[in-house]
Order: sequence, then structure tokens, then C-alpha cells
Amino acid sequence: MKKLILMTSMLLTFGAVEAQIADVQQKGSYHIVYDEKGKELSRISSSGKDLLGVAGTFFVVQTGSYFITYDDRCKELARLSSNGKSVRGAAGNSFTVKNGSYIITYDKYCKEISRRSGN
Repeated sequence: MKKLILMTSMLLTFGAVEAQIADVQQKGSYHIVYDEKGKELSRISSSGKDLLGVAGTFFVVQTGSYFITYDDRCKELARLSSNGKSVRGAAGNSFTVKNGSYIITYDKYCKEISRRSGN
């Protein structure tokens, strides 16, 4: 049991295991990331960043003409052009975007997973 606790602590410390994001809130000039116990995990400047969606291990913001995904430590994961697109929401390990008549699902690295007609 001690080995399991030690190993888990080391993995969390060195970033091999992501913490679960329960919420991201804008307070003052920051987006603050919280875990399920209400503990602050990290924060990032909210200047020019509109929060669009929160999922278990990442969140999505729009900055200028890009959607940007961040992890629980506010490290940028990926970015996607927002040209003609709007984020519908984020859940689990993905987020959905409406682009014209299509609904496109992306993973947290902005890799397209699937697409379907939105009509």
C-alpha cells in the first residue's frame, strides 16, 4: 500500500497523471482551475481569453481567431482555427464545434474524432 501511495504521489508530482478538473471560473483577471474538492489547481490570465467549455482533463478558451485547449495546470495543449466555427460544449475527453451544417467532435489535442450533419 505504501508503494502505491508513493507511486501515485510521484506520478502526480511529475505530471504523468492529470488531475480531474471540476470547474474553471473567471475571478478578476484570472481563469482559476479547481478540482472536485474545490482546491485550486492552477490559474491563467483571462485577458483576451473567453472560456467556452470545461471537461474532465482540459478546458477550452477562445483567443482571437483560435480555440485553445489547456490542461489542469494551464499548459496549452493545442489550438484550432475558430474561423466560422463555434464551440457547443466540452465533456469527457472531447469538445464539439459547429462549423456550417456540421457538428465536429475534437479531442483535447484538437484532433478531429468525428463529424456529422447538424441538420
